[in-house]
Amino acid sequence: MELNIIWFGLIGVLLTGYAILDGFDLGVGALHLLTKTDEERRITLNSIGPVWDGNEVWLVTGGGALFAAFPDVYATVFSGFYTAFMLLLFMLIFRAVAIEFRSKQESPRWRSAWDKAFSISSIVIALLMGTALGNIITGIPLGHDKEFAGTFIGLLNPYSLLIGITTVALFMMHGAIYLVMKTEGALQEQARSWVNNTIIFFVICFVTATMTTLIYYPSMAAHFKEYPYLFLIAILNMLAIANIPREIHKGREFRAFLSSASSIALLLVLFAIGIFPNIVASVPNPENSLTVYNAASSQKTLMVMLIIAIIGMPFVVAYTYIIHKVYKGKVKLDETSY
Repeated sequence: MELNIIWFGLIGVLLTGYAILDGFDLGVGALHLLTKTDEERRITLNSIGPVWDGNEVWLVTGGGALFAAFPDVYATVFSGFYTAFMLLLFMLIFRAVAIEFRSKQESPRWRSAWDKAFSISSIVIALLMGTALGNIITGIPLGHDKEFAGTFIGLLNPYSLLIGITTVALFMMHGAIYLVMKTEGALQEQARSWVNNTIIFFVICFVTATMTTLIYYPSMAAHFKEYPYLFLIAILNMLAIANIPREIHKGREFRAFLSSASSIALLLVLFAIGIFPNIVASVPNPENSLTVYNAASSQKTLMVMLIIAIIGMPFVVAYTYIIHKVYKGKVKLDETSY
C-alpha cells in the first residue's frame, strides 16, 4: 500500500480516536444544563474530570500528523478556516477554564455562569467540527496557488450547518450513554431518558443529512457504487445505532457505549471513503483540489514519520487505556472533586 494512503488512514484513525473520546466529553457538556441540582452538575463534571484533557491529546496528535504528512492541506485549511479555528481554540480554552473555575467559589451565580460557559462552549465546539466536515464534503473555493478564496460566512452554508447539528446530536447521544455508565440513582435514570431522546434527535438528523448528501452531493456515493461491498459499512453503522437502545434497556451500558463508539468510527469511515482521494475538494475548480497525492510530503518524509508513528502510537493508546482503567466505575464526590 502506498505511503500516501497509509497516512490518510492514520490521520483518520487519530481523528476518529478524538471524536470517540472527546465526543462523550462534549456530549456531557451539551447535556450539563439539563441537570437540576449543584450536586448533579458536580457529578457530571467529575464523570469527565480525570480524562477530558487527556482525550484532547488525540486532536493535537492528529493536527501534528496532518502538518507532517500533508503540509499543503494543513496550510490551506488552517489559513482558510482561520476565523473558525480561532473560535474553536477560544471555545476549547473557555471550556477548560469553566471546568477548573466552576467550583472555586460557592456562589450560585458564579457556578451558574461557568455551567453555562461549559455547556455552550461544548455545543459550539461540536457544531464547528461538524461544520468543518460539511465543508469538506461540499468543497471550498481554492485558487491555483492553493489559497482559500472564500469567506467565513460562506463556510456557514445550510448543508454544513446540518452536518454540524448532526454532530452535536451524535455527541449528545454518546455523552448520555457515558453518563449512564458513570452515574447511579436518580441521575442515572435521568440520563437513561436522555439516551432515548438523543437517539431520536440523532436519527432524525442523520437521516436528513444522508438524504441531503445523496441528493445534492452524489459524488460521496461514487465509491460505494463502484465497490458494492463497501455498503456493508453502512449496514454495520445502522446496526450499531440500533443496538444502543437494546443494550440500554438490558442494563448493559458499556456495550451501549461500545456501539455508540462504533457508530462514530463507522460514520467517519463512510466519510473518508466518500471524499477519497480528495482531502480538500475545490469548488468550482476541481483541478485545484488537494488530494492524498498532490498535497503529500516526500516519500522519505512519510516513511520517517511512519516509523515515528509506529513507535509513538502505542504510548498514546496505552496512556488512554490506563487513564480510563484507573478511573473506571461510578463517580463519587470527595474533597478533591470539582
